[in-house]
Amino acid sequence: MSDSFSLSIVVPVWMEAAGIVPALEALQPLRAKGHELIVVDSGSTDGTAKVAGPLADRVIQSERGRAVQMNTGGFVAKSQVLLFLHADTHLPQNALDSLNKFAQSDKAWGRFDVRLSGRGAMFRVIAWFMNQRSRLTGICTGDQALFVRREVFEALGGFEPMPIMEDIEMSRRLRLVSRPYCIKSQVTTDSRRWEQGGIWKTIFLMWRLRWRYWRGESPETLAHSYRSDVRNGKS
Repeated sequence: MSDSFSLSIVVPVWMEAAGIVPALEALQPLRAKGHELIVVDSGSTDGTAKVAGPLADRVIQSERGRAVQMNTGGFVAKSQVLLFLHADTHLPQNALDSLNKFAQSDKAWGRFDVRLSGRGAMFRVIAWFMNQRSRLTGICTGDQALFVRREVFEALGGFEPMPIMEDIEMSRRLRLVSRPYCIKSQVTTDSRRWEQGGIWKTIFLMWRLRWRYWRGESPETLAHSYRSDVRNGKS
């Protein structure tokens, strides 16, 4: 092991056969250094698990739901640091160096800054606000590639198995252990959600959902509302 810490990357997937190969290929240099890559599928019928197999240390089947999938991978991971990575998010080239510094710090968890893949200036603005908000609040979104020490993850019982806002809820509990370790190097996440739904509509939708969550509405109600808005073209 060339690094002074061990890393397990957990990638939850569902129906990702079309794009999972390049996503996992980008992580092969980390595997070559001895770090672990775990893909957690939730019953995809498009062959996701099959194409992911040769590019991961483990491909595990799980019940549906990102929080459940991340727990499934996180609780079988063997490394000191767990990193939860969306299939459409790519780590920066210096990710290992940055995570090595985290491992030597006194922080329990952290996240990367994020950039969106779209070329328009508005995507830079959205990413800037996401990163600044995260620094001010100590709250991380899944797009920012949350990482946590394994013993802390296990002590907290992993993610709450909820259909939406699991990253917000987890951040709130982790924040009681320590402030996040914020890595300025940027992960790149796909901007298609904003492009397909419309930038302003998507922004307003996400802020509205977070406001309702903060006011105490259940994640189940919010998930139903989110799916309804997407189907009706409101995001």
